[in-house]
Amino acid sequence: MEAGQVGTEVPDFSNVSAQNPLTVIGTKQRYVDVRHGIDLRPQLKSVFMMSREAQLKSALTTTAGGAGTAGYAMIPVSVDPRVVDTTRKYTPLVEIIPRVTNIGMYADYNKITAKGAAVTAGEDAALDAVTDTKDRASTAIKFLYSVGRVTGQAQAAMPPYMLQGFDSSGTGLPGSSFGNASAPTAKQFEILLRARALRELEENLIINGNSSTSATEFDGLLTLQSTTNKVALSAAIALADLDTAVSYAFADGGRPNLAIASPGAYKTLLGLLNAKIGYLQSQQEVLWGFSTIVYNSQVGPIPIIPSQYLAEGSSSYGTVLVLDMDFIEMRVLQDMTYEELAKTNDSEKFMLKMYEALICKNTAFNAVIKE
Repeated sequence: MEAGQVGTEVPDFSNVSAQNPLTVIGTKQRYVDVRHGIDLRPQLKSVFMMSREAQLKSALTTTAGGAGTAGYAMIPVSVDPRVVDTTRKYTPLVEIIPRVTNIGMYADYNKITAKGAAVTAGEDAALDAVTDTKDRASTAIKFLYSVGRVTGQAQAAMPPYMLQGFDSSGTGLPGSSFGNASAPTAKQFEILLRARALRELEENLIINGNSSTSATEFDGLLTLQSTTNKVALSAAIALADLDTAVSYAFADGGRPNLAIASPGAYKTLLGLLNAKIGYLQSQQEVLWGFSTIVYNSQVGPIPIIPSQYLAEGSSSYGTVLVLDMDFIEMRVLQDMTYEELAKTNDSEKFMLKMYEALICKNTAFNAVIKE
């Protein structure tokens, strides 16, 4: 058939491997002409499928489509909307220690350091007045900050998330819980993280703060207690060490009602209390709303809670603070407050802050067990 001539013959489509199926028909040959009853498209379709099958000999795989930003382009990335804070720590003392409003830049209080003794006397004896010794204690308020910044691009691009097991209810110890916290925007996500960081800093300072090492810190319980009523450990902690510590505090006028133990010491004490036959109320619900092991001392039941911020010591014997909580408080000039900072570029900067100091009105009412 000559070029341009209308024909009805069906070309031979066998053994076709051409990229373009039209090339098998011939140059300028009609393959669709309704008036003359020509329509070769069904045959062309089969040729096209034969050609594609020759090109795609393998099935669709996860690597098809080329590399994407986090895998391959044809496979979407599905991220769990729940974010887990793997650095989270419990903050029981932040919840337990009373928070007391403070006026001024110092937490001041008076104390009696010596009392004139009462005497016995005969009938109508001359009576002399005695003199008491008073003192003023003063602790500087310190300033805690947690600063965050979120760019405009992060605000626009970041989807909502859920911080899993993030928001503490109570102390986070047995009997209380950690709930999920919703973070619908990037900024709220960052604010929640900064608030948690500030709370953990506060807990760490309550235990380990040292104004001699860092002038911006307030003194924590270990620094305040120092060597007052110290029970020195040369072996693993025993119940007798608790007896001695409580006796020291009681002899100086204290009535300890809480013990804070390092994780290793807590584990040892738990085993000792569980093994003690007939031990009364080894675990109970305590005043602050959580359940924990309880040591029955000469001054009454003393709940013991573990602290993730209390170190074991070089020999891993453990550390325990035995405290009279009636004389320990957090003096707060300003509690946690949110404040926007200057906007100088395409981002939002903010800070969370607290002004406070820990005071222990008499360390002799407490005791410490450590190496």
